[in-house]
Amino acid sequence: MYLSLLFFVSTLGCTFAPNVTVMVISRFVLGLAVGGASVTVPSYLAEISPPDRRGQIVTKNELMIVFGQLLAYIFNAILGTTLGDVSHVWRYMLIISALPAVFLFIGMFRVPESPRWLISKQKHDKALGILNKIREQKQAAAELSEIKANLSQEADIRKAGFKDLGIPWIRRIMFIGIGIAVVQQVTGVNSIMYYGTEILKNAGFETKAALIGNIANGVISVLATFVGIWLLEKVGRRPMLMVGLAGTTFSLLLIAIFSAVLEGSTSLPYVVLALTITFLAFQQGAISPVTWLMLSEIFPLRLRGLGMGLTVFCLWIVNFVIGLLFPVLLGGVGLSVTFYIFVVLGIFAILFVKMFLPETRGLTLEQLEQQFRDYKKTPLPGSYSNEVDSSKSELNSI
Repeated sequence: MYLSLLFFVSTLGCTFAPNVTVMVISRFVLGLAVGGASVTVPSYLAEISPPDRRGQIVTKNELMIVFGQLLAYIFNAILGTTLGDVSHVWRYMLIISALPAVFLFIGMFRVPESPRWLISKQKHDKALGILNKIREQKQAAAELSEIKANLSQEADIRKAGFKDLGIPWIRRIMFIGIGIAVVQQVTGVNSIMYYGTEILKNAGFETKAALIGNIANGVISVLATFVGIWLLEKVGRRPMLMVGLAGTTFSLLLIAIFSAVLEGSTSLPYVVLALTITFLAFQQGAISPVTWLMLSEIFPLRLRGLGMGLTVFCLWIVNFVIGLLFPVLLGGVGLSVTFYIFVVLGIFAILFVKMFLPETRGLTLEQLEQQFRDYKKTPLPGSYSNEVDSSKSELNSI
């Protein structure tokens, strides 16, 4: 609720900014709101979701993000093509984004509190009441007992701080969490989302055609996210991420190749548009949903604040660096070389997922925490260490 106010005020600040200083300050405050929502929303959705539907529910957050981006592309295209000659048309574009903040504020009055948070504050009756509304009665009672047992285990342990990063199992969770966040960004997705119009103009489209063509990126992002939500209930997190990264990396490789081979050709902008759509199909259909879902899953309650805070901070720092450097690279070395750089980063991302990422599908948040605690005894399913141990066992049995 507080974040909705922050969104609203900062958006008004950007819209009516009389100078660059006010715009920068307003954008900074808006960034704080985005960062807060990035931590709070996935964590909350994970805490209220039953294990068998957690993937579907948490990734609705990603669906709403890409749907919002699609609306932004549509309104920008309409305003850009009809009022493109008006010097302050960008103010109209910005003021429209204040409306979702109003809807968010109103909607929060109907959102229940997290049962896990209520139990941590000894409000067991309220927690059970909420669980009974969103679970079957037997399941609600069993989950209440499981959460209480988990919190009881941590009762004598203070909230995690930076000193706790010396504990191996906590350090491992942080390493995986930051790795997932970085992997999601180094694909270059936000370069395409932020600079999609500039990429299409660089490839050969005129400004109005690029604005309209960029809507296709938004449409495929929404459709692919629907597919991703469906797949999360059918497929594990690891294979989805591996396939997604392979698809995005190959798409970027083709953009790099065709940008060099077809340079100056009238067909190049259409080829680039088709390949960015393909890229986004893999990104939004696999990588982005899994990223936010796993970040909301892997951190136990006492570590969730620090863990989500650090990982989302790293995510937005990488986002900032890539967003800052992308137009510089595009202008300096061109479209082809810029995307070759992302191809190399994509290969490293695939290796990280293959070697370190565990499978979390079908486990409760409490079971996941216990598995991380017991990692040295029993490596998490899907992790590289588990694969190595399995191979050793097979060799010993021969």
